[in-house]
Order: sequence, then structure tokens, then C-alpha cells
Amino acid sequence: MPEIIIRTFAPQEWKNYKDLRLRALADSPDAFGSTLAEEEKRSDSAWKSRLAGDDSALNYPLGAEVDGEQIGLAWGRIKESDPDLANLYQMWVAPSHRGLGVGEMLLKRVIAWAVEKDALVLELGVTVRDSSAMGLYTRLGFEPVGETEPLRPGSAFFCQSMRLKLQHK
Repeated sequence: MPEIIIRTFAPQEWKNYKDLRLRALADSPDAFGSTLAEEEKRSDSAWKSRLAGDDSALNYPLGAEVDGEQIGLAWGRIKESDPDLANLYQMWVAPSHRGLGVGEMLLKRVIAWAVEKDALVLELGVTVRDSSAMGLYTRLGFEPVGETEPLRPGSAFFCQSMRLKLQHK
């Protein structure tokens, strides 16, 4: 099996990030709060700005690749106004590479980053259904928090917030 590489996106790689994000939305439209149509409307400068981290937060945009092919995505984020709370967004693995542990590799990197940044908890939202994503989060210790909410306006799917208490040495 080829080596899976997990690494951060550099700001100049915004086109690669954009392509991967749009692939994720096209493949798994009911896994995200945003839609493909919404994201396709973003200008190139908005994509550049997102990856450059031009906001008041710590961002950790990760990509997974095999032989130069982008196969996965995850985004860690900590708002400066709430440094105890880290969030995970945009978690996705290409169908061709599911079941190989890529999601777990991405998630563990975000967890390690959040611990390194001294966050106390890592939160995420997951579509409520029996899925490999829900299984992964539960297996790594995430627990449901609060009530489910609509994934987005007009969606028939619901989202569950989950939280992991981070272990510091």
C-alpha cells in the first residue's frame, strides 16, 4: 500500500484545497453544513483568504495524499476568543481511500494539534446516521452533546454535536 501523507495546506496551495473541498461537497452533500452551490460561488480571493487564515483564529487545514493525489481533508480551528475550545470541520475522505485509516489519521493529527495548543475540548458536528464517521468519533472517545439540530435550513438530515475532552500530559 502506498504511503499516506498527512500535512497542512500552505496558503499558496489554495487551488488544491478548493478542488478537494468541492470534491468533498459533491461526494458527500449531506455531511456538511455548507453546500456545493454555496462554496462554488466563493471568489478566488475568498478561497485564498480562507487558507491564509485571514481571521482572528488559529487554523489547522490538513490534507491527506497518496502519490501526490489529494484523498482527504480536515480543518482544525480555535477562536482566539475561546482558546479552550477547538473545533473540527470539513472532515472527509475520498471514497477510493475509505476504510484504510485515513480519517483516523486526520482526526488524530487534529487532536494532537488541539492538545499542543492547550485546548481543553475538541468539538465537531456529525450527520446523525449509522456511518463510519460516527463510528470513528465514538471509537476515539467523542460523546454526544446537546440536542440534534437540522444540518442546514431545508435539510431532512440532523446534526449531532460531539465533544472530546482532551488529555494533557
